[in-house]
Amino acid sequence: MASDGTIVIKRIKKGGHGGHHGGAWKVAYADFVTAMMAFFLLMWLINTTTPEQKRGIADYFAPQSIAETVSGAGGVLGGKVMGEDSAKAGGAASVFQKNAPSSPATSKPSTQSGVSHGGATNADASGANGSADSHGQSSAQDGDFAAAAEAIHQAIQDNPDIAVLSKQVMIDNTPEGLRIQLVDQDGRPMFQQGTSEPMPYTKTLLAAIARVVDRLPNRVSISGHTAGGAFEAPGGASNWELSSGRANAARALLTAGGLVQDRIYEVAGKAGSEPLLPEDPVASANRRLSIVLMREAPPVPPGHQL
Repeated sequence: MASDGTIVIKRIKKGGHGGHHGGAWKVAYADFVTAMMAFFLLMWLINTTTPEQKRGIADYFAPQSIAETVSGAGGVLGGKVMGEDSAKAGGAASVFQKNAPSSPATSKPSTQSGVSHGGATNADASGANGSADSHGQSSAQDGDFAAAAEAIHQAIQDNPDIAVLSKQVMIDNTPEGLRIQLVDQDGRPMFQQGTSEPMPYTKTLLAAIARVVDRLPNRVSISGHTAGGAFEAPGGASNWELSSGRANAARALLTAGGLVQDRIYEVAGKAGSEPLLPEDPVASANRRLSIVLMREAPPVPPGHQL
């Protein structure tokens, strides 16, 4: 109360600043939900993509080098393979092991006159060029094999009739060449039981493989394999006749799919002599077809002596 008798009343408002933070938690929660949705979407994509697609995604996001590279296959498929001395784009390395032929032995020093100290002789230069050419052609062949493997996997994924067979097609690079194996699975064999008659999806699968194999000039070896154990068909045929009959049936389907007949180098039946799973000779996976794109030796350089 003032000195003159006037009464003064003060009203104090409390909590006026509380409204400024009332909705902040909603923004944080929305960010959290968005991040979790992106995380689970990423997990789903990783689980559903094939190894080839993962490598493609990794290569897409890899930092690109500004250096120009001249390495690569340069073959009929146009595939590229990064050399050890070239600019590598930071992507994933090829899963195929390179099996380049051993370099020729170093040539003996030339005894001819007229060669200055420190200079390369004609024999040394010829040997170095031959080794470089051999390595380059082997790298080109490996690049063609890698591109062919990718093309086969992609052709299977793109065809809904055989996409389910992708896990039954095994492709690897061996010293003999690019090996494509069509493996039986319980409940999904490649041939009718006890016969050399291929299943309908096997015919479609071999036709897709033939279209890719036909792009390369390499010769083709085909072998049939059965599971171990005794087997005898009603006509008296054994696993040897059965495996060779299946290999020959595969040959006929590949040629019908476009592969030139002259490209066939070998058709063989190996019964159960080379099981895929030696620890379980009767496993269904031992019943398979093996198609090998044979590794062709590079031509011998002029003047090179074996």
